[in-house]
Amino acid sequence: MTLLLGSCPKGHTRELDKFCSPEKTVSRVCSAFSLYGKDILARTRRVDTGRLGIPVFMSICGHRAQAVMSTRKQMGKGASAAQAEASALMELVERYSFFEFWADARRFSTATWSQAEKLWPASILPIEEITKSVAEDISEDHAQKVMDLIAWKFGPVVEVRSGHEYFAPLDWFKKINEFNGSSAGNTAEESVLQGVCELVERHVCAIVGEQRAVRPTIAADTLVDPVLDELWSAFARQGVSVLLKDFSLGFPVPTVAAVAYDPETFPRMSEIVFTAGTATSPAKAAIRALTEVAQLAGDFETDSNYEASGLPKLTSLSQLHWLEQGPVVSLEELPSIESSDIYEELLMLTSRLSRSGMRVFTTDMTHPDLGIPAHYSFVPGFRFRERARYPSVGLFVGRILAEDCPDEQAQAGLRVLRSIYPRESFPIFFEGLLAIRQGRNHEALQLLAESEPGLDHDDDRALAAFYQGYALSQAQEWSSSIAHLDRAICLCPELKEYFNLRGVAKFKLGKYVLAEMDFQAALDLDGGSAVDLANKGLCAKFQGRKGEAAELLQSALELDPELDFAKTHLQELLESSACL
Repeated sequence: MTLLLGSCPKGHTRELDKFCSPEKTVSRVCSAFSLYGKDILARTRRVDTGRLGIPVFMSICGHRAQAVMSTRKQMGKGASAAQAEASALMELVERYSFFEFWADARRFSTATWSQAEKLWPASILPIEEITKSVAEDISEDHAQKVMDLIAWKFGPVVEVRSGHEYFAPLDWFKKINEFNGSSAGNTAEESVLQGVCELVERHVCAIVGEQRAVRPTIAADTLVDPVLDELWSAFARQGVSVLLKDFSLGFPVPTVAAVAYDPETFPRMSEIVFTAGTATSPAKAAIRALTEVAQLAGDFETDSNYEASGLPKLTSLSQLHWLEQGPVVSLEELPSIESSDIYEELLMLTSRLSRSGMRVFTTDMTHPDLGIPAHYSFVPGFRFRERARYPSVGLFVGRILAEDCPDEQAQAGLRVLRSIYPRESFPIFFEGLLAIRQGRNHEALQLLAESEPGLDHDDDRALAAFYQGYALSQAQEWSSSIAHLDRAICLCPELKEYFNLRGVAKFKLGKYVLAEMDFQAALDLDGGSAVDLANKGLCAKFQGRKGEAAELLQSALELDPELDFAKTHLQELLESSACL
């Protein structure tokens, strides 16, 4: 793969630094999508209420995009309507290109680690980049043995700073990083820089969020950039409290975190929004953070419920105390690599990261028909919040074995992991997951119970407890499953899936009031969960609140038209009301 990068002068610098104006971006992307009619892009629409005056757009997926993607819509933010629409469109380009990339087998060569070493002896990604990616102190020999348990999808990647090409197990990085690092842009330089900045953002946010580290507060009177000043004023005019923090942690590019809430509408109609933005200059990082607040907040008046990603979700004002601490600094004190050329900024960023032992790799995932540059980048050693707290090569390989591999390969591989990690509980946990997959539910229950006490963190123990409940639910032992789900929720009350399954268990036992409470708890964590909305509708139906039930089921089907059980129950309600 040849990554052709070169001079990329900025053609638009008002609200964000881009190669061209957002109007030109909108025109170009819509033209590319028009090749498929409305199959990829159905439409875009503005979705903010207008209260803040900060535009938020949504791009709606067409049928072809829905068939390959896990989302039906993408949000876009910006200080102008054109930028917000361009953002929503580029999010669709990024996601669609990402899923099409992974679905195209021609992009990869499948091989174990040892096979890959023979295929590309001079250009395979060094094994230490794999161990560094999960910060594991493991011998190269053991790491290679673990990586040999899986046939990986190897593909070409380029180290951005040097231009050197390697072959890397791309699905390894997809497994540990998920969507993080995917990007799209008007040019290759813009796309890669965007992706790397987002990787930096997730990394520093993971560190600060976990440690609750006291960080400097940015003085409001230093927000002198005209666009930034207007964004700040938009919140102030509506009485929304906003605090900006420096989360840069000594990295070459600035990361500005924003925490915002409306004292008039919280918690009745709005949430505390906690998010961040990273860019090459402090002003642009702050603009990204504030427009992200607007995107997530629903104008602080719509009962919106955003899903936390890079930073934890805050649910009470008492949780703001650590953020209110720290020295006050001016925005100009944050780091900057600002240049008039995007390529120069990318080189400065990757060079300075490289000096700290952090190498930036990228692969081209541009869709051949769309022709809009899209990339997948990774930096071994970078973290993100959603990843396991104590990762290892064996942990992720064990997950793949348990979830994706044929039974014989999975069982043999997990035995190898037990031998390499004799003091760890995660191989036993994954043996339990494999047993569930094979329908050996009571054996799974024993393995998961054995693994739970030895797992390192509450989140991991909660997962073991949850799967014990799940194993019992698969055996239709609903009453017995509840104690395990109670324990999972006590250990980790932030996952909607735990409340959902406990709600199902209570529903199956005819405890509709208690089941409804669990489905509502799941909705409190993710207001866009169509299945929990439908389940709440069923609880209302079986409690005799038929009008409310019909409304809930209808709302669920608007979110997900494929919920057949919701269609059936809604039809029954409509037919019964018609007979009255």
